[in-house]
Amino acid sequence: MSNLPYRIMEPPVRRTSVVFASPHSGRDYPQALLSKTVLDSLAIRSSEDAFIDQLVDAAPGLGAVAITATTPRAYVDLNRSRDELDPAVVEGVVPHAANPRVASGLGVIPRVVSNGRPIYTGKITRIEAEARLSRHWDPYHGALANLLQRNLSEFGEAILVDCHSMPHEALEVIVRNGRPKPDVVLGDRFGASAHVEITDQIEAAFRREGLTVARNSPFAGAFITQKYGRPSRRQHAVQIEIDRALYMDEARVEPRKDFKFFRAIYTRVMGEIAEIGQRRVQVAAE
Repeated sequence: MSNLPYRIMEPPVRRTSVVFASPHSGRDYPQALLSKTVLDSLAIRSSEDAFIDQLVDAAPGLGAVAITATTPRAYVDLNRSRDELDPAVVEGVVPHAANPRVASGLGVIPRVVSNGRPIYTGKITRIEAEARLSRHWDPYHGALANLLQRNLSEFGEAILVDCHSMPHEALEVIVRNGRPKPDVVLGDRFGASAHVEITDQIEAAFRREGLTVARNSPFAGAFITQKYGRPSRRQHAVQIEIDRALYMDEARVEPRKDFKFFRAIYTRVMGEIAEIGQRRVQVAAE
């Protein structure tokens, strides 16, 4: 198990303002969780964006920095606000204003994994919850904020590309509405977290690889895009959701046999995204 809740991969020289991140691919499951959960070793991983860290580890070769979580989402969800505590899973938490994520069991200390399967039979203490946040949430967000600030200082702009995967079944929502099933969903909070030009160019990069792209439905971006997307301050954030069926066996939580093929596609798209950051910096400097 890593001593840190994240891993940073730096290029020899940063050539782009882009930061790639994967907050949900962590798989260092602590014994404190495994000893309490009622789930088996596969079910506990069902909310994990498995192997996304292996897709984004191409970033340094593209002149970009990447940060990937080692903390499992089932233990601490790094894509939630620190105060999104669930009174149904943490003792002593006072229910607050309606929050659909917390209500569904997907707060910062999750109560359930995919398909609403409970993680615990009881509650954890408030002290334990605070310890988890101090050891995992705080360091990850401190490191991410520092990476973005460094790019802002060095390039005058920062672009956060928050990389996720989505269960294939989640796409049925779109199919029922008569739309083509997307391979990729880009979330920029309907233009609030990133300049539309950036999202347009990321979409074009995926389309050039023959992938179907949707925007902001069913995923518009969660806490991270909301917190770090500040276009007026030249800090942008775009969430990428990839259909897990493209690269992994969801039932077994294993990479598909052609994982390397898809990884090559993803790396080419990342290369184009890194170039977006380079071009924008060059134009600003002229």
